[in-house]
Amino acid sequence: MALEWVVLSYTAAAEATLLLLLTIPLLNPVRRSAAAASRAALKPLVALVPFSLFLLLDIYWKYEARPLCDNKGHGCNPTELIRYQKSLAKAQRNTVLIASALLMYWLLFAVSGFVVQLEHLEQRLQKLMNQD
Repeated sequence: MALEWVVLSYTAAAEATLLLLLTIPLLNPVRRSAAAASRAALKPLVALVPFSLFLLLDIYWKYEARPLCDNKGHGCNPTELIRYQKSLAKAQRNTVLIASALLMYWLLFAVSGFVVQLEHLEQRLQKLMNQD
């Protein structure tokens, strides 16, 4: 199961890097190549959505199937209580990772669309300036 989380974290990091390259004011060739790379990466990255939903269902199933331990220690010993608290913290961390990966994908989709629109508008402006 750890491999799934590594893949998801690397994907979120790659999306964040592409977003950073698209939003930092750089030279136009760098932005154009970053826009082309992000547009090419969007199609394979769409598999992130069902993958993330599957992982969310996995977290939910594990949450529903785990034995309950309350903070007063009723029904479990201190070792089980610590294990229970660690599993809750891991589930919360993984849920935040899933949410951030999906948010980064949506932002990458929107920002790359804006960059492409901006390039088209710049080309139109250049054409109009050349006609005058």
